[in-house]
Amino acid sequence: MSIVAGVDFGTLSVRISIFDKQRGKLGSAVAEYPLHSSPTDPHLKTQSHDDQMDALVRAMHQAVRDSGIDGKQIESIALDTTGSSVIPVGENLVPLGEYYLWCDHRAAGEAAEITSAAHAFQGGTGFEGIDWCGGVYSSEWGWSKLLHWLRHNPDLRSKFVTALEHCDMVAATLCGVTDPNQIPRSICAMGHKWMWNPLWGGLPPEEFLTAIDPLLAGVRGKITGHYNTSDKIAGHLSEKWADALGLSPGIPIPTGAFDAHWDAIGANIRLGDVVNVIGTSTCIIGLSDKQTLVPGVCGVVPGSVYPDRVGIEAGMSAVGDVFAAIAARAGTTVAALSEAGAHLKAGQTGLLRLTWDNGDRTVLVNPALGGVTFGWNLHHTAADELFAAVEGSALHTRIIFDRMEENGAPIHRVINGGGIPKRNASLNQIYANVLRKPVLVPEGDVTSLGSVIFAFLAAGDFKSIEEAQNALCPPFKTFIPERTEAARYDRLFKLFRDAYFALGTADANPASLGHILPELQAIRRDAVASSHEPRQ
Repeated sequence: MSIVAGVDFGTLSVRISIFDKQRGKLGSAVAEYPLHSSPTDPHLKTQSHDDQMDALVRAMHQAVRDSGIDGKQIESIALDTTGSSVIPVGENLVPLGEYYLWCDHRAAGEAAEITSAAHAFQGGTGFEGIDWCGGVYSSEWGWSKLLHWLRHNPDLRSKFVTALEHCDMVAATLCGVTDPNQIPRSICAMGHKWMWNPLWGGLPPEEFLTAIDPLLAGVRGKITGHYNTSDKIAGHLSEKWADALGLSPGIPIPTGAFDAHWDAIGANIRLGDVVNVIGTSTCIIGLSDKQTLVPGVCGVVPGSVYPDRVGIEAGMSAVGDVFAAIAARAGTTVAALSEAGAHLKAGQTGLLRLTWDNGDRTVLVNPALGGVTFGWNLHHTAADELFAAVEGSALHTRIIFDRMEENGAPIHRVINGGGIPKRNASLNQIYANVLRKPVLVPEGDVTSLGSVIFAFLAAGDFKSIEEAQNALCPPFKTFIPERTEAARYDRLFKLFRDAYFALGTADANPASLGHILPELQAIRRDAVASSHEPRQ
């Protein structure tokens, strides 16, 4: 029976969980690393590769101590990361700067150019890759970030050898890879963020890339390596990193992936499920047995979650960080504001909150938007705003789910994963009421469990992802929609949808929004009137 290590690189820290197949979780540890930002450019968010690897070493030693084992007993290590987090490298894969983190939005202009070029390609026929990533390219994705780097680092262009996603850079580092032709590349990362697909020969064609900007000439030929799903081995732990981590050299490392996709595995996703990985932002991961193209999502990629299924990614650019910002402005905590608003019912605040504070990831794919709140009066509190922000995140999720189901991706179960649902039962109940679907929340800690599952597969302890999920995933707590609350959210959703598309779409037809404020007041009155009635 193997002992394995699952690694999860998040936005601010790396977490390692050590599992024994027979005994379950033995121990874990977390180590932080800094996020670099700029007081003059709110869109700049970068991180150092060296800082992250140092944190990995610290966390591994602590996790081994916490587990009470010898690190040499660990038989495989698997890792997931944020994405699209992109790093340009030179000879021997030495970084030429820091990661453009997933939340770095400096490349909004480049993303718009890529979108325009994709639709204009071949005399207006278009490049089909744009349809597979929802019809709009994002500033959060690989090509836009790399083009921004090339434009703003002319002195480093001659040193540029290739660019890597975070998960691929960490795997290559641990395996001792220095040849760009030997880089293990994740189909999850490259499919969702770089328009990679075997249907058109892998990466987008050279003539398309050079039509965007001549600076991209020849870059396609530099994004080399081995493209694989996560059930394939990326390589084996090098002597150097085995010594640093206190592990045995030569243990297998499977091909990595994005944290949200493996979080969905750890949350026990199955065909027909959607997992909301709710943290600072929200990643929404779905599974399909067919190649369903959905306008506005973050990619439809065969093999990005399950190797034999089609993965669908969507999400919201700001969720938990919106809650935190509301609390910070009020000089208090999210927990305190949640407690102060615990008595509130659907629509009772009279507020309608569009959580575009960091732009819109899905379905508008517009980083230029900002948060909007309708219905303020002189008596509203920070607790009211937080409650409305939770409602707004759920209403936005319904917009996304409707788009998926309208385009042939049915949703049978909703699983709320990530850290926030574990700490906020009210949020889960609001989501169930807004979505009109049962919401399932894993009762145990599933952070890095997806990595653990793929580590066990690499070690040969399970024959399939499903078998590993059956053995390792915790049971669910289920939140059922409440009839009267759900009906009031139906009314609120109509207002949200009207405002969402009217304000968020640059070329939207003129729309009348004069009904929003009066209807918010009517919904508030109904909520107040029912506040003393038992929920049904």
